Amino acid sequence: MSDHFVSERQALILEQLRQSGRVLAQDLAQNFGVSEDTVRRDLREMAARGECHRVYGGALLSDSKTVPLKTRIAEDENRKALLARSVLPLLEPGKVVFIDAGSTNLAIARAIPTGLNLTVVTNTPAIAAELTGRADIDLVLIGGKVDAAVGAAIDAMALRQLELMRPDLCVLGVCGAAAETGLSADVFEDAVFKRLACSASQRIVAAITTEKLGHKAAFHVHDFSPPLSLVLEQDADRAMVETLRAKGVEVDCGASDAVRFPLVKSKG
Repeated sequence: MSDHFVSERQALILEQLRQSGRVLAQDLAQNFGVSEDTVRRDLREMAARGECHRVYGGALLSDSKTVPLKTRIAEDENRKALLARSVLPLLEPGKVVFIDAGSTNLAIARAIPTGLNLTVVTNTPAIAAELTGRADIDLVLIGGKVDAAVGAAIDAMALRQLELMRPDLCVLGVCGAAAETGLSADVFEDAVFKRLACSASQRIVAAITTEKLGHKAAFHVHDFSPPLSLVLEQDADRAMVETLRAKGVEVDCGASDAVRFPLVKSKG
């Protein structure tokens, strides 16, 4: 069977998991008209990506709140591409840019124009794969064990490598953004890695889809304070936007927004 049909079936299984919290291999085999061995193979692959936890006779929804990067990449691609375009003015020629894990950040990597001669550092294989082979980009891949849900290396080995770097710009990925608590992440190790990336960088930008606004993920990453800038969608809550600007955070809400980023603003 083609990869297309396998991916479609696994997407339907994941949707059922999100609705009911568990699935039975026997029921899935009957519903899809395939063997139980085929379903068990699907569940093994999904468990390897962090989408579910296998149990006898079926699977449970993964305890992780983070939807695996591989799943997120295919969601809301047009919205993420629009956010990516608003980040591009911050990419100055010749600078060192760290691009954190995240599907929106992958869209940013895809949108980098030619000729900027950037050094791009990332801990995310999908982002590295997107930029591999570009003559105008010096690519540095931070290595270590790749977390299945986050889609990036966030272990002690990755932290040791990041400690040696001083990016001009950190393109940060987050799971939540609440006015009272700041930016946050679902996975503890990921939050630790993100905090180090922020502290090492001269400037930070996070491009955030609207559904993350007001959400408080479990682990703190960064306060709403300089040198942080945010790129939000045009339908972002205006009261929250003004609250963030009052805290000294630069906020861009797309082409219709009157406030745009200055080209240079860094620590110190």
